[in-house]
Amino acid sequence: MVGLTVLWFPILLSALIVFLASWVLHMLLPIHRKDYERLPNEDELMEAMRKAGVRPGNYAVPCPPSPAAMSSPEMLEKYERGPVGLFNVIASGPPPMGKALAQWFVFCLVVGVFAAYVAGRTLAAGTEYLQVFRVAGTAAFVAYGMGDPLASIWKGQKWSTTLKHVTDGLVYALLTAGTFGWLWPD
Repeated sequence: MVGLTVLWFPILLSALIVFLASWVLHMLLPIHRKDYERLPNEDELMEAMRKAGVRPGNYAVPCPPSPAAMSSPEMLEKYERGPVGLFNVIASGPPPMGKALAQWFVFCLVVGVFAAYVAGRTLAAGTEYLQVFRVAGTAAFVAYGMGDPLASIWKGQKWSTTLKHVTDGLVYALLTAGTFGWLWPD
């Protein structure tokens, strides 16, 4: 068993490496450039949303007033006429990238802590690289890669986008695994 305090450096370094890798995947490579599509008549739609007073939040259209109303003839007609969608509205102004990047880095640290916890509780000091790689990488992949399929299952996200995010998660998990395997205590 290896304590978390002994693994602080692999936790921190893996978070930094994943943070930088995500920058490469999202900013330098064209992989995610088509994850979102532009709405037709975007300006008119945005003006209509402003006039309606749409505030930041999570929305469904159409949105039934209760679970029982989902199967009412009125709601079924709205669903059939469409469009049907789920979307998020954030505060007006440029997207808060600094805040989002800080939260992403904290998330990377938290994933590193959990990967360290699982590996540290199941492996002893001196465990060979590949075994540390397997355990830490599996724990990291569950965190980085397995949450996004829920967006396709429940929220209609394109499966192609989800597959890209799961692949990103695999890359992040492999980098985390490699860092832990490399820096595992003797």
